[in-house]
Amino acid sequence: MNSKWLDYTTLTLVIIGAVNWGLVGFFEFDLVAFLFGNLGWISRIIYALVGLSGLYLLSLYGRIAALGDEH
Repeated sequence: MNSKWLDYTTLTLVIIGAVNWGLVGFFEFDLVAFLFGNLGWISRIIYALVGLSGLYLLSLYGRIAALGDEH
């Protein structure tokens, strides 16, 4: 199964999460809460998807190591 689309989707979500945390850290501004409400159901789904994406991307370490072994 080609997981390239999943890799790009999860990477995009993790980048969005990282930018949001940067905004929180530097400016005390939560973009997700601003756009979708403070822990409303949509915000919770976004936070959950970002968290799951981060967990999925842990597998990237193993895949990078496997690519190094091929060369």
